[in-house]
Amino acid sequence: MVSRPSDVERQGQSRGGLGRVDPDAVLLERLRREDPEAAEQLVATYGDRVYRLAIRITSNEQDAEEVVQDALWTAARKIHTFKGESAFGSWLYRITANAAYQKLRSRQSKRNEVSWEDLLPAFDDLGKHADPVGDWSGKVEEPALQTELRTVLTTAIDELPPDYKTAFLMHDVEGLSNPEIAEALGISLPAVKSRVHRSRLFLRQRLSRYLGTA
Repeated sequence: MVSRPSDVERQGQSRGGLGRVDPDAVLLERLRREDPEAAEQLVATYGDRVYRLAIRITSNEQDAEEVVQDALWTAARKIHTFKGESAFGSWLYRITANAAYQKLRSRQSKRNEVSWEDLLPAFDDLGKHADPVGDWSGKVEEPALQTELRTVLTTAIDELPPDYKTAFLMHDVEGLSNPEIAEALGISLPAVKSRVHRSRLFLRQRLSRYLGTA
């Protein structure tokens, strides 16, 4: 007699392939059943991860805490809208990122912001970086500059527009691939590459200016 896979196993196989059970399959099943312990398991599994993303995007503890609460609540309440076409973690990251966007954009709209076009490095007609960039790689190893460099870099990251900042942090800090970021944020792959690339150029420009006078 051939045994049939359980509902949880079928969910894992539908996304991960035959014989591979999604590590979140049990959690998903509990959330869909509105198991009283599901919310606690969701927080235990993803609370720290989404907070890390939220605090890096918003740079504000109170905003990050509110983002985490909103994201986890939304994920639990709208779990039936999750179709399993992507990883649950990517879906939750997208919810978190969108909530963090709203917080960050709300704060930035209340301030007089410098135009993003004024912040960007110059590009030529072919889209290539036009301004020369000095080689300051040797200076970053100087102990006296490392603390100041971290401050300069953090400040520069906070000046990035929300969409650029998030794409950069998810790629270069969180270590997600371009396809994962595109999936999580609901944008095209070229858009991810463009945001990450231009963010790097902007940050490199700011570090070059600092090191040029250090």
